[in-house]
Amino acid sequence: MYKKVLLAADGSEHSLRAAEQAKTLISGNKGFIDIIFVVSGAASKEDVLHHASKEEINASRKESLKEIEMNFQNSDTDYQIHILHGEPGPTIVDFANKNDYDCVVLGSRGLNQVQSLVLGSVSHKVAKRVESPVMIVK
Repeated sequence: MYKKVLLAADGSEHSLRAAEQAKTLISGNKGFIDIIFVVSGAASKEDVLHHASKEEINASRKESLKEIEMNFQNSDTDYQIHILHGEPGPTIVDFANKNDYDCVVLGSRGLNQVQSLVLGSVSHKVAKRVESPVMIVK
């Protein structure tokens, strides 16, 4: 069905379910999944304050995606992880629109529940502005 899928993930339960759906979309098609993890400015500052080195920060960010990555490794799914910096909604939209995906998949809610209530959800922003089809997973 799809050959090139973008998965926006943050390690939340919704992003784990989104990862399963992304994997289903490319199954049997020898497709490829780009996984993006977006680090906001606030999260970046917190990382610097709570970790001793850049290596620790990178390891912590990778840890957030560990379960998703293990799932893809166990299924022989072709994927690549990208860690990006910026506000999640606009960063995901920019990355998706520059790379011509068949579908963008993300969870309906992420780890930051308060931000989604105050600013509007990332998934809503992505669905409105990405040029390719978007699948929002509950």
